[in-house]
Amino acid sequence: MNNQPFILAIDTAQETASVCIAKEKHLVAIRTNNNQKDHVVWIHNALEEIRKEAGITWKELDAVAISNGPGSYTGLRVGLSTAKGLCYTLDKPLITIGTLEMMAWGMKELATDLICPLIDARRMEVYYAVYDKALLPVEEPSAKILQQKSFDNYIYDRQIVFAGSGSFKLKELISSHENATFVNLMFDSSLLILPSLDKYIKRQFADLAYVEPLYVKEFFSTSKRPLI
Repeated sequence: MNNQPFILAIDTAQETASVCIAKEKHLVAIRTNNNQKDHVVWIHNALEEIRKEAGITWKELDAVAISNGPGSYTGLRVGLSTAKGLCYTLDKPLITIGTLEMMAWGMKELATDLICPLIDARRMEVYYAVYDKALLPVEEPSAKILQQKSFDNYIYDRQIVFAGSGSFKLKELISSHENATFVNLMFDSSLLILPSLDKYIKRQFADLAYVEPLYVKEFFSTSKRPLI
């Protein structure tokens, strides 16, 4: 196993997609795309750009990491199909990291107690999870329709930091509470580097034949079009 692995990281679960290549803990190249409708066209050109910038061949990759949901239904499908295609073609392992866990890695330095990343799921609904400052899960990824009392079980006796696209809705409801802190952060695929490196070292790889995105809830039925 390579002691300084090259890991390709892909995040298309959010409105802004990004791909990057890291050598061990160090970011080598990254590209982002803000047009959610364009992710499927954009990603292949972006991958080739970062490969050239990293100065490696695809065969030199050691693993592919993906933020595996929850998030945009279409985005998750684009990201996972791309990642699986590369892994099959190159015979490389796949590493999956939950999108909310990835976001939590970008928030952990701000935490005094709890952190809660939230992803907008349209209307007043969000995908969320709660972690302590050591990134241990307090509440697993779930979907929630926001109300003023949505996080009362936490904020009345614990400090909690909120961030992510879904946090703007929540801020309108509870921003005045002294234990609730809202921060505006950008989350991208570079946040996959450390957790995916840890899984690479521990050889915690996904099963390519069976891996599916973490949707949290059903997006559609046979009679309805996808909501996202």
